[in-house]
Amino acid sequence: QVQLVESGGGLVQPGGSLRLSCQASGSIFRLYVMGWYRQAPGKQRELVAIITPVGGTHYADAMKGRFTISRDNAKNTVYLQMNSLKPEDTATYYCNAKGLSDTAWGQGTQVTVSP
Repeated sequence: QVQLVESGGGLVQPGGSLRLSCQASGSIFRLYVMGWYRQAPGKQRELVAIITPVGGTHYADAMKGRFTISRDNAKNTVYLQMNSLKPEDTATYYCNAKGLSDTAWGQGTQVTVSP
């Protein structure tokens, strides 16, 4: 079973940037589809972006052109570079790993976009 630990969240002004990291351990990272999701207060968890084992990516429409997901299989880490942040991007961001027989979530990292 893979374990995930996110980092990199914080407070940023509108228009600013943050890079989230998700460190994986306990399984064969390169075999997993990795994803970032987010959940704002009072809202359902939603997809931000996913990246396949070979680097194919998919983004939610609201993040296209602003967010970039990437992975470093040698470091067992997936990243989310977030640029041009907006107040509506404020949420807890969760890392997800999806394998053939298991799925795991990290504990989440808070991102707050505010003047």
